[in-house]
Amino acid sequence: MTQQTTSETTTDESGGPAELALTVDELAARAGITVRTVRFYSTRGLLPPPAIGPRRVGRYGHEHLSRLALIEELQHQGMTLAAIERYLRHLPQDISAHGLAIHRALVASWVPDSAEEATREQLERRMGRELSEEDLDRLAAMGVLVRTEAPGVFRVESGLLHLGVRLLDVPISLDGIAAARTVMLEHTRSAARELSRLFREEVWDPSREDEPGPERVARTKSLSAHMQPLVVQALVTAFQRSMKEELRSWLGDGREAQEPG
Repeated sequence: MTQQTTSETTTDESGGPAELALTVDELAARAGITVRTVRFYSTRGLLPPPAIGPRRVGRYGHEHLSRLALIEELQHQGMTLAAIERYLRHLPQDISAHGLAIHRALVASWVPDSAEEATREQLERRMGRELSEEDLDRLAAMGVLVRTEAPGVFRVESGLLHLGVRLLDVPISLDGIAAARTVMLEHTRSAARELSRLFREEVWDPSREDEPGPERVARTKSLSAHMQPLVVQALVTAFQRSMKEELRSWLGDGREAQEPG
């Protein structure tokens, strides 16, 4: 199947996709929203301005797509635009599309399963690229999708979709992807259990046993909603720092390595 598009994509030295240049119409189509919504987000400061290309046409890239996906997920959490603005202000100004995708995946983990069914053609439209059988196998290994009994139909984890497409061209084997996913699941579940235990100890105050059940549940949900963005950002920050320390130790051969430019 050949897809027609006017978007521009350059390649890096390895031949993989490096930059994406979408018009506002293409950006809206890829994000599943209207052009009017894109412009509204831009005026609110939720979306950075596009790069200005030939003929003064604005061009949008991976960072804009990932930011729109994160905004969508935060809205699914029930956050208002004002709350989303505060959340985005706390993110690093130079955060990459990959970093935004990680935030979205973590935010999505707080809500019920967001899996939905999609055909291969629908996936390709959302990802803006054709998908080979190897691509589908890699997405399945990442936990982004599951093949259903219906030919060409998949159960897709929408919270991971944008992250998955960014990882398709990373040179790592299927076995490596599966092993990495196992490590991540084991450790994130362990962290979730411990955080849940601490949260219960702090919120479920035994001295308030006379509090009616519905009120206690409502209070707990309210506190949880306020904590979720903070916990997500804390997890991402802690993981990034730990990875930097590991890379310094590994690549620095025991010596202190300089921060990459």
